[in-house]
Amino acid sequence: MAKPGYGKRSVPGQLPHRDDDFCHLPPREAAVAAYLDRLPQGADISVKTLAKQLPYGQCALRTALNRLQAAGHLRRGRERLETASGGTRWITRSWWSRTARDDAWWTAFIRGEVPEEAAAASPGPTRSRAHILLAALGRTAPVLSLSAADCAALAPLVTEWFARGATDEAVLCALTEGLPSPVHHPAALVRRRLIDKLPPEPVPRPAPRRLLECAECGVPGRPEALPGGRCAGCRDGSAPARVLAPLAPSAVHARAAGIRAAMAARRGEATPV
Repeated sequence: MAKPGYGKRSVPGQLPHRDDDFCHLPPREAAVAAYLDRLPQGADISVKTLAKQLPYGQCALRTALNRLQAAGHLRRGRERLETASGGTRWITRSWWSRTARDDAWWTAFIRGEVPEEAAAASPGPTRSRAHILLAALGRTAPVLSLSAADCAALAPLVTEWFARGATDEAVLCALTEGLPSPVHHPAALVRRRLIDKLPPEPVPRPAPRRLLECAECGVPGRPEALPGGRCAGCRDGSAPARVLAPLAPSAVHARAAGIRAAMAARRGEATPV
């Protein structure tokens, strides 16, 4: 596992696992992708760590990761987070998607336009999460056993709880704590509690500040400038648009002398010649 806050980060809205998830990739890349997909959130997926676990060298793994990035399964970059003290810091991110995404999707995700809790883009179950919770309510509190018609009528109210960030446990607790005895009308009691105890709407979170990095040279940039995860210079083989000139020897010597003088002053010594 990577340090807390780093490592693999799965993106939302992925399709369910299938045996042919990575059949469109070459054999090596498919094997690496299947391994990455099985890793838990926060797993270290750096080249050095993967080389210790997989039968490929670092050079081969670096190439494989770049190809997975080009295929739309992986993006690497940085995200700005707020610290407990009220400041901010940039941390490295590696975003993984079992479902291949195009550049437009990744651009929207980096901008924060794809909800973190987005539903998978696949046919869902015939019964909603809210309906399933209500249908099973009688297992927790037998006096609240509901009919199929009751579940269908009350499901929209439970869905509103989920939209406001409530968990299944929070809904069950609100419905089952402190029940009267006896309960004459279970459906009416559940409806009343779902309405009266509805939690407030969550405070909207600010859009995340994210930057992608080129898979080849690591230069940061906006997602639209890095199609396939590569900058323009790495795609066409041209030299970087801006090259910093090296410092002159005299400037290097002057800088080193200044550092030595500062260190000597801190120790209370005479400035070295």
